Amino acid sequence: MGAHPPQAAERVAGRGQDRLVPGGGGQRLAASAKRGAHTGRNPTDRGKKGSKHHLLTDAQGLPLAVTLTAANRHDVTQLLPLVDQIPPIAGKPGRPRHRPERVQGDRAYDSQPHRRELRHRGIAAVLARRGAEHGSGLGTTRWVVERTLSWLHQFRRLRTRWERRADIHQAFLTLACILICCDFAVRLL
Repeated sequence: MGAHPPQAAERVAGRGQDRLVPGGGGQRLAASAKRGAHTGRNPTDRGKKGSKHHLLTDAQGLPLAVTLTAANRHDVTQLLPLVDQIPPIAGKPGRPRHRPERVQGDRAYDSQPHRRELRHRGIAAVLARRGAEHGSGLGTTRWVVERTLSWLHQFRRLRTRWERRADIHQAFLTLACILICCDFAVRLL
């Protein structure tokens, strides 16, 4: 180093934002960048910040649509975006299906405006009603979605969110769904 390093640093700092400045200790992150987008206080885990995976499957548990939100977002906000994400499904002769015949969900998805919108789209809503006694019969088919969620969370990158960027975590979530679909295809052979 020369005799006047602070003056050299000041000259460099005056050239632009991407230059070194004297006295800055370490990397600084904005408050929102510490945990990344799509994180929020989890009401079921002592208020720790986290993310939530929303999943829509077919009757066998094959993932059709998946999305990532903050842990404090309510499930009903993702019902229609998940239905909109369903890709065209081929199989039977004719045009591929763009929407399911019916959608099943637990009490978290119970909402009159969402029921109306699903009915408007020609989809029957089989959603458990809030305030009704348990044992509505949805538990006999709900395990399919829970099983697929457990398959997703067998991937360590999805069980605990380590990525700050939501798009990277969403990419890992999509990749896990692709691997589950490939596993289904191998089992069918």
